[in-house]
Amino acid sequence: MEKLARKQVQKLTPYLSARRIGGSGDVWLNANESPFNNQYQTSFERLNRYSSCQPKELIEAYASYADVEPEQVLTSRGADEGIELLVRAFCEPGEDAILYCPPTYGMYSISAETIGIETKIVPSTSDWQLDLDGIEANLENVKLVFVCSPNNPTGNLIKREDIVALLEITKDRAIVVMDEAYIDFCPEASTKDLLAEYENLAILRTLSKAFALAGLRCGFTLANKPLIDVLLKVIAPYPVPIPVTDIACQALSEAGLSRAKEQVSELNRNRDYLEQVLSSIEGMTVYQGWGNYLLIQCSEGDALFKSAWDNGIILRNSPIKDCIRISVGNREECEVTANFIKKQLDERTA
Repeated sequence: MEKLARKQVQKLTPYLSARRIGGSGDVWLNANESPFNNQYQTSFERLNRYSSCQPKELIEAYASYADVEPEQVLTSRGADEGIELLVRAFCEPGEDAILYCPPTYGMYSISAETIGIETKIVPSTSDWQLDLDGIEANLENVKLVFVCSPNNPTGNLIKREDIVALLEITKDRAIVVMDEAYIDFCPEASTKDLLAEYENLAILRTLSKAFALAGLRCGFTLANKPLIDVLLKVIAPYPVPIPVTDIACQALSEAGLSRAKEQVSELNRNRDYLEQVLSSIEGMTVYQGWGNYLLIQCSEGDALFKSAWDNGIILRNSPIKDCIRISVGNREECEVTANFIKKQLDERTA
């Protein structure tokens, strides 16, 4: 079968999601999931009928939450499908390219490479900000520039003035795709207000993180109507199952939004707790994070990751040297993890 696959696919290395990597333990802080298992009720009626391509009630509910117009919203199977739709809709195989700035989310490149789109890499600066000069110098044939803020895995916010500068640089040349998967933990940093000024802006959102619905696979793309209309040409006929619409609308109801706000506040407090405790450990660097995760760095970070893994604390290793990403769980999970790390490093420095 491998020989029958497209040559481009044969060369691909699949994205190693947390679930693909696996693990066995009691503390799972590797996938930036929410620890809250919220309960929903759905009737499972009308399953003999296809769903709407873009369910009106869901589009309107998310538009209200995001404070945009319904015509500026497209829903999809997670933000990952939004990435794929943008690549398929705007990039010509063998001609066009995307550009992204590692260290960042790995699916941008995989979505492009899968259909034969060139990927251009302009690494972030030493403080994980955009290298605007480097980006501008590499824009030839680029149709999409992916920017993640808060960035995964580093956790930092991209400077707003640099985002605006990038939108100006790419105007009439490329679309800037702002990945705001974690923006609900710092909504004041959203770029949605820039939609009023920039036609070349697309924003990716999801219910997976702050709304504790990773298993639902419900995401959104925010953009102006002309861009949304292009995406509607390539999206599958029935991308959002009826139960997904039902549960997502419950999550976006007044009661659901109130609960999400409370849970986000709790996770932000737990993140602050983790940051405070881990920062007090000698030899540990904790990078300020704005999502539901923190990036830490210490000597022998790989050994620390493996030790935690062997002891049932499943974290996420990082492509950044000696770095580990820790999802923010409930307080007990955060305490167990912080105490384990402290004990391990204390023993090594004793």
